[in-house]
Amino acid sequence: MTKAFYVTTPIYYVNDAPHIGHAYTTVAGDVLTRWRRQRQEDVFYLTGTDEHGTKVERTARDNGVEPQEWASKLVEESWKPVLDTIDAANDDFIRTTSDRHRIGVQKFWETLKENGYVYEADFEGPYCVGCEEFKRAGDLVDGKCPIHDRPVEMLHETNYFFKLAAFQDRLLEHYERHPAAVEPKSAYNEVVSFIRGGLDDISMSRSSVSWGVPLPWDEEQVVYVWFDALLNYITAIGYGQDQEKFDSIWPANVHLVGKDILRFHAVYWPAMLMAADLPLPEKVFAHGWLLVGGEKMSKSKLTGISPDQIIDDFGSDAFRYYFLRAIQFGQDGSFSWEDMAARYTSELANGLGNLASRATAMIGKYREGVLPEPGDYANADLALQELLVAAAERADAAMLQLDFSTGILAIKEFVDAVNVYVTEQEPWVLAKDEESAQRLDTVLYTICESLRAIAVLYHPVMPKSSVKIWESLGAAGELAEQAVTDVATWGQLAPGSTVTKGAALFPRLETT
Repeated sequence: MTKAFYVTTPIYYVNDAPHIGHAYTTVAGDVLTRWRRQRQEDVFYLTGTDEHGTKVERTARDNGVEPQEWASKLVEESWKPVLDTIDAANDDFIRTTSDRHRIGVQKFWETLKENGYVYEADFEGPYCVGCEEFKRAGDLVDGKCPIHDRPVEMLHETNYFFKLAAFQDRLLEHYERHPAAVEPKSAYNEVVSFIRGGLDDISMSRSSVSWGVPLPWDEEQVVYVWFDALLNYITAIGYGQDQEKFDSIWPANVHLVGKDILRFHAVYWPAMLMAADLPLPEKVFAHGWLLVGGEKMSKSKLTGISPDQIIDDFGSDAFRYYFLRAIQFGQDGSFSWEDMAARYTSELANGLGNLASRATAMIGKYREGVLPEPGDYANADLALQELLVAAAERADAAMLQLDFSTGILAIKEFVDAVNVYVTEQEPWVLAKDEESAQRLDTVLYTICESLRAIAVLYHPVMPKSSVKIWESLGAAGELAEQAVTDVATWGQLAPGSTVTKGAALFPRLETT
């Protein structure tokens, strides 16, 4: 049985409004999994929503509805639609209010209790409702949560605790043996430093909250929302109910997370899995924040930008392209409308869009819309073929390392090289000389065959426009089934194919 390449996003807190930070994570996972699929790999891509906890319970009551009704309304009206908006091709969508999740969560914690890693004790300490997180005193700044800039609440409850401290040495040993298990390196160093600083047992249940998964051994308490939410990664793939499916997918190859939730995924989560005798994820990758005006986007500060606001102007392909091209994945990055407009115009409209338009127009004008048979290749043609081999290899290596900006740059530079080739070969001049007919055939074929490869390479990043290029070239087969690892094999576009010029891939932006 071949194990699927398993990628997850965090499950998004349903009470927040979807903004471009959420979409950024989902697009990154989508590009990675589409790329892997085009390497002919079996892939499973999961996203979903986190629907329990204090915030949802309080907000639902404030709106005069039950928490379940409130959560379902937000999922159907906000969170699922945004997946269509950004063209996410996820394989599953997990909700923490679903029966399959509840059953898996209860089985998991029953197992940990049977294994001796759960006990009852009193808890007193600071709690941030915004983070749904118990804080250490050292985490606070002037008594406030540093992420939400709000005062914390002091809680005193009798809860059940998870023996996190028992896994300190095992976690350190794991990370010393697997330095790529947390990336980027700055995140790895942060995790190891936190563990070396000493781990305390942590409350895994709440007695003052009713909205959550009830403990299987104590119906008066619910599982603390984070220790419910983290389990989505296994409950969605059959844990406790479908062992065959679970074994074919787990462990995760990549957990994509924002850096603010790194500790949960790289400390608490692997410790929980160790306690359950389950394999650990291969990698937790913590990307940076998207900054607007120098600050992290915030619902409370009204600085969140919804994906719709950008996609209505630029389209979903440009959205996907921009955020992975302009920002080094793993680092913070600032968004500005001006930078996006500039890259859209120069790299997409004037670069890729113009190339596709010129190529198809010239086939229509000089060869009546039929792709010609190439003659002997000249040095300029062969050089472009060699550039394609190098670009495809570079892009593949980068994408597999989650270095999206380098991967996209490799493809963009090949687009630029083809545009230079068109300028230097001057097919419009060749068309005026009947003795240059075969040379013109070769040049036109070379341009279109290059576009074929570009469509394959860009498909995981920009699925809509890539399909338009593919179809305009009259290429055979489904684009999504074309292997990126075979893309540089020259001559896949069949001479005699009908080439058609369509509408502009990236229309000029309206200036106001």
